[in-house]
Amino acid sequence: MTPAQVKGLPAGKTRILDCTWFMPNSPRNAKEEFSKQHIAGAKYFDLDEVASEHPLGLKHMMPSPEQFRDACNSLGITRDHTVVLYDTLGIFSAPRALFTFKAFGHPSAFVLNGGLPAWREELLPVEAAQYDAGTEDLASGDLADRGKDLPLSPMNNGVIRSFDDMLKNTLIGAKKADLVLDARPNARFTGTAPEPRPGLSSGHMEHSVSIPFSALLATHEGRLGPYTTLLSANELKQAMVNLLDSSGRNGEETLERILGGEQGVVASCGSGMTAAVIWLALQELGANNIVPLFDESWTGWALRGRQGRVNYDIADS
Repeated sequence: MTPAQVKGLPAGKTRILDCTWFMPNSPRNAKEEFSKQHIAGAKYFDLDEVASEHPLGLKHMMPSPEQFRDACNSLGITRDHTVVLYDTLGIFSAPRALFTFKAFGHPSAFVLNGGLPAWREELLPVEAAQYDAGTEDLASGDLADRGKDLPLSPMNNGVIRSFDDMLKNTLIGAKKADLVLDARPNARFTGTAPEPRPGLSSGHMEHSVSIPFSALLATHEGRLGPYTTLLSANELKQAMVNLLDSSGRNGEETLERILGGEQGVVASCGSGMTAAVIWLALQELGANNIVPLFDESWTGWALRGRQGRVNYDIADS
């Protein structure tokens, strides 16, 4: 959605959530920044807190149905609300939040394309309010909705792939295996640059294709600094074709098979965050099949000792 479209939504039936998340090595603090400035009326949705615990200590894993329901109820979100999700980088972590809402079947949820920076470019209202995970601060007129708490909904089948699923995929021949669309920068994919997490090897899994999420975004110079937006549908299609071509495949044919559901895919990244940018791009292009995420992504794969072959090539299969 554009800022103008979000501004035009009925206030009483809309919830706006700041879903900003930063890399572990970033000096920025999302909650502190939310307290200083956010879209007027927005609440903060913490992707690391609304998440399941993981035996390897991985963050922002998909929440349980109970965790998701409780988070929505605390924010005053019912199934009648339109939910708008944004982040402060433009397009970075908000797609992961959208993936989560869609995975639990929320009927009306969208990403604000360009996030807070695009909102500010339109001189739309912002406010400062201290983040407090223990308060609801529902707007006037919304109190009646407290009788309509979000019901418990199961996660849709097939939207998340486990480590075991991915391990099985590596043992399948290339013609039948799902393509793993890896959103990390290409240098981390090829193993020529380190992972941001200390001690973690870089590289990639078998049957992977490098689709850096940044290649699916446009960068803009705003009044407050640079920010990103998702490319147009035509630009997304060309970017995907070019990247698939670079992997040694016929890009147009492969993308057509992906969108038509003939070629299975799994989106992956470093920790399950920016993989959702690939997921969002494929939704925008009209993918007919479910595009699942490997929730653990490369961090879980490498921590488990399954580091893949750095020089793996489709010709090997």
